[in-house]
Amino acid sequence: MAEKKQQLGLHNLPAPRGATKEPKRKGRGPGSGLGKTAGRGHKGQRSRASGNVRPGFEGGQMPLIRRVPKRGFHNPARVAYQVVNLRDLSRLTDAEVNPARLLELGLVSRPAVPVKILGVGEVDRAYTVTGCSCSAAARAKIEQAGGRIDE
Repeated sequence: MAEKKQQLGLHNLPAPRGATKEPKRKGRGPGSGLGKTAGRGHKGQRSRASGNVRPGFEGGQMPLIRRVPKRGFHNPARVAYQVVNLRDLSRLTDAEVNPARLLELGLVSRPAVPVKILGVGEVDRAYTVTGCSCSAAARAKIEQAGGRIDE
């Protein structure tokens, strides 16, 4: 019987030569090249077990992060909205616009984050918007088309 040749695929690709390398065996005698002190040198903080310093530590000198002045302001009361443009509402089959419906269509991705409708694009029918914030431009276009906004 003839032998079946194995098909080459992603699941059985061999690693190319030189792609894998054995790890250095530190502290395994003078023949290894990294015996005795295992590449750590003699004495000093970094030669000890657990002998390292935290990131940003500069040996007692005032660290850069503390030398540079703080700038700017972070508003803790800021509300980050998920944005939907009027042009995207044309994907709706009905005239009802609410966060749950927008989530179904994939226009928004996070149900817990509030939604704001912006006025980019044109309105093709009278929408009834509930549970969403609207910009002034979006509000004007929706109401001009005969729609209604209930926030």
